[in-house]
Amino acid sequence: MSPIFKIENGYQFRIFLKEEARAYVHVCKEDHRAKIWLEPVVELAKNRGFTQKEINQILKITKENEDNFKEKYRSTIG
Repeated sequence: MSPIFKIENGYQFRIFLKEEARAYVHVCKEDHRAKIWLEPVVELAKNRGFTQKEINQILKITKENEDNFKEKYRSTIG
């Protein structure tokens, strides 16, 4: 499992091994998972189990931390 680099409101933000050419984060909470693109804009890529309200919260947190997440993504994948 990849390291957690941010936890907010119970959402765990992680980066797995490089799967895509563009930056993204995975968000986990309980049995729910989502993949959020960081570029070219923050947007939902995949959702497994989160409600629309939760996705809206996740996107808000991601946008607030976008620059930091991109930096962590780049440092994690090398």
